[in-house]
Formats: sequence, C-alpha cells, structure tokens
Amino acid sequence: MYLEISGIKVSLGQGEETLLNKVASILAIPAESIKSLKVIRRSIDARRRRPPHFVYTVKVSLSDGIPLTEQTGEGFTARPALEEEIPPFPPAADRLSKRPVVIGSGPAGLFAALTLANRGVPPLLLERGKRVAERVMDVNRFWKEGRLNPESHVHFGEGGAGTFSDGKLTSRAKNPYTDWVKRILVDMGAPSDILTDARPHIGTDRLRSVVVNLRAKLIELGCEVRFAARVTDFLMSRDKIIGVIINHQEEVRTDHLIVAAGQSADDTCRCLWERGVRMEAKPFAIGVRVEHPQSLINQLQYGQWFQSPELPPADYFLTAKIKEMDRSVYSFCMCPGGQVIGCSAESGGMLVNGMSSFHRDGVYANSAVVVNVRVDDFNGSEPLNGLAFRRQWEEKAFIQGGGHYHAPAQRLMDFLLDKDSGVVGSTSFLPGVQAASLQRVLPGFVVEALKKGFRQFDQKMPGFMTNEAHLIGVETRTSSPVRILRGPDGQSVNVKGLYPCGEGAGYAGGIISSALDGIRAAQSIV
Repeated sequence: MYLEISGIKVSLGQGEETLLNKVASILAIPAESIKSLKVIRRSIDARRRRPPHFVYTVKVSLSDGIPLTEQTGEGFTARPALEEEIPPFPPAADRLSKRPVVIGSGPAGLFAALTLANRGVPPLLLERGKRVAERVMDVNRFWKEGRLNPESHVHFGEGGAGTFSDGKLTSRAKNPYTDWVKRILVDMGAPSDILTDARPHIGTDRLRSVVVNLRAKLIELGCEVRFAARVTDFLMSRDKIIGVIINHQEEVRTDHLIVAAGQSADDTCRCLWERGVRMEAKPFAIGVRVEHPQSLINQLQYGQWFQSPELPPADYFLTAKIKEMDRSVYSFCMCPGGQVIGCSAESGGMLVNGMSSFHRDGVYANSAVVVNVRVDDFNGSEPLNGLAFRRQWEEKAFIQGGGHYHAPAQRLMDFLLDKDSGVVGSTSFLPGVQAASLQRVLPGFVVEALKKGFRQFDQKMPGFMTNEAHLIGVETRTSSPVRILRGPDGQSVNVKGLYPCGEGAGYAGGIISSALDGIRAAQSIV
C-alpha cells in the first residue's frame, strides 16, 4: 500500500531534494520512516503578482506500523493509493483468417498496430508518406524553397502531423492506457519528464527518433510497415470490407481495416464517401497563429520572477465568450519558444501550425487563436462540405501570401484597427511571410470574433495586445470537419470490418487521444 500526497509546494530555489522533509513534516513523522518517494505529478503555479512555485503530487511507502490514513491540511491532501497497474493485453481469442491492415502511421495508427501486435495479430501498416529521414528532407526543402511534395510533407509521412509539432501530450481523457502510452514513448526515447509533468511534451526533435524506434519495435513484433503505400480504393462486398487497393494497382485482402489516415487525407475521406461509408459533418474551428517574443510572455506570466533559471518558457491558455455572436474564441496548441511553420497539404493552399523542440529555447512564442465553426456555417447537410469550406480559406491565404507558400501576416494592432499598413516585422515563420490584411483570408464572423476575443484576452492577460505581436494565417486543421460514423463496437455503422479512428475520423484531437483511439480500435478487432 502507498500514500498519495498532493498539493506539496516547493518554492524557487528549494529543489526536489526538499520533498522528503516536506512530506515528513506534513505527516508528522521522521524522514527515516519514509521508505520510498516517487514523484507522479509536477506543475507550476504562476499566478500573477505572486511568487511562482512548483506543486507536486508524490506517492510514498512508509515503515511498518505507520497508519495509511487520509489526511487534509493547508493546501495538501494525503490518501491511501494502490500501485497502478496497466490493463493486460491477453492474446486474441481467435486467430484472424486474414491479416489486419492499418492505414496511417500517426499516433492512432502506430498504437493500433502495437496493440494488435501485442495481442498476437501483427498487422500490415500502410503509410502513404515517407520514412522520417526522407520526410525531413522534403519538409526542409519546402521551407527553404517553397517546393511542396504532395505525398511527403508536414502531414503525410512517418509519425503523422505530430512529427512536426510541439509533441504535447495533454489530454482530458480518463483512460487506463494513458500512462501505458507515455511509458511506451519513454521506452522509445521520449524524455522521462513526460511521466510526471502536468503539461508534458516531447518536442519535434525528440519525436523524430521516437517514431523511428517505434517502427523498429513493430517490425520486431512481426508487423510489416510499408511506406509510399497510398490506399487509393476500398474493396467491399455485401457491406463488408474485403480489401484495399494500394497505389491504384496492388490489391491486398483483409477482413479488418483500421483507417487512421489523419485529418488531411481528404482524398481518402472522399473515396470512403463515394464507396457509401456513412459520415456526418461536424463543428471545427479556424483562425490564425499569434506570435509574441517569448521574453514578453515570460514577463506577463511570471512577473518580476521571469528571469529565474528554474522556470521553463511560459505558456498560456486563454478563452473568450462572444455572447452577442454566440461564438467562442480560444488559444490552442500553444508553443513556447517555438516557431510557426508552413504545413500546406495540397498545392495552392496555405495553412500554418506551430512546433517547438524539447528545450523550447526559441526566441518566439506562438499559439493558434481560433473561432468555433458550426455546421450551418458551411451547409453541413453534405458531410464533406466542411472540407471544401476550409480549403476555400487556405486558397485565399495562398494568394494573399504571394502564391509561393509564404504566409499572409499582419501586426496584431493593425488587424484590430483595420489598418492595412503593408508592414510586417520579424517572425519565425518558414518559409516566409507576406504583409497582408488577414480580413481577406478569413470568414467575416471569424474576423469579428477574433477582434472581440483579443480584447478579452488582453483583459485577462494585460500586455497581450502589443505592437510586437503578429498574426499569421491561416490555421484550419485544429480538428476534422467530418466524422466517419461508427457504432459501439468500433466498426463503421454500415460497413462491417471497417474501423475508423483518430483525428481524421473525427474522434480524437492530439497525440494522446489519438493513440488511445487507435488502441480502442485494435481492441475492438480482437
């Protein structure tokens, strides 16, 4: 038995080595009575005008004879806790007549494949893009020269879109496999901090080796992993999946197909729709990336303590409710010390995202700031209309950026004042920016909501509105605008053997939730 103690405060300059004595003081026992101490969660309390401090949750085992009773005190809680157990992966009840196939090597596809392999049924994993090493070369060429490879970019390739991201692992999901996913990532080379940090992240520099190691693990378990293998058609008979066509020519038969293609595989989604797979339009969000100097965000969040070497680059999460418009404005995927990147998925479209390394040591901080889009904003009676709606604004952004994959950018204050100054300062964006009015690349309701939202942000975080901030557009891939309908058994509601999962299917948002959805799909099969 263990005792879990939460709410332990550690001030700047004290360090984790003080935890043992702090726990002993809380429990009113000698420090020697604590047999073991394990940190299970670490966060930062950085409310303005108060000295920042760290808040820990720990698990301890005590000497015999010391009662494990629940206690509460000023700011802390202690309660008995059992040692956590990862749910087991028993062998599949029955051998499958044909090998399962998984489409996509993002988090959902990778963890679906790993789960199937652990259950004794290693699948064929198909990825339309390239291996990480080749993919990095294609992406760097795009950022330096504006040359887009439509089958190898920020969205397509080993690791999915997460490979070029901050690698955030936050999730609201309460799932027994969450810790298992994190432990697998650590085993594959992710920093061990992700097991305890309240806001864990891996960083794009670490993620690239993690996914390569995970691929090697899958192959070791018997999986076959194929790259440059785009699924161009689906074979069905009597409302059952019977196989797929790869690259318009190769036929692969299967009775169990997991579709984890990601939310930028519009062609895959259209093909499923044409084959009669039921879908529905769903709400999503679009907006811009806002970029500030990281030093400014540190000052706004940490106050006079912003230069402390113990504090990580500051982040933020801001929301605004625009009652008169019935719209929400919120920050999303904030990247401290990161950069804004071009992540076009199709020729003639411009869209942006944020990424950062593990150390988050860049000069700038950026975050998506987006507005909710309802299905009636794009005539959601047709399931694929949301794809066309977001494409419309990506094409406008491409034109306003000059037509060579530079992004339209505008000073935040100019945007708020409807001022098309034609001037833009320094940004981190790759491959480059073009001064433009962002009112030309966003729906009118998004422009109006953003203006009101930014003013609310500045009330909550004074100093957010500044001449040093830039807006870069457009951010359209926060979540999928379409959902592939599935039943409680994880299968398509009208095609047996088809298991849609992950962000592209409309059931996840982020690395952890996508991985969990991939696990769920694999468990449904076996």
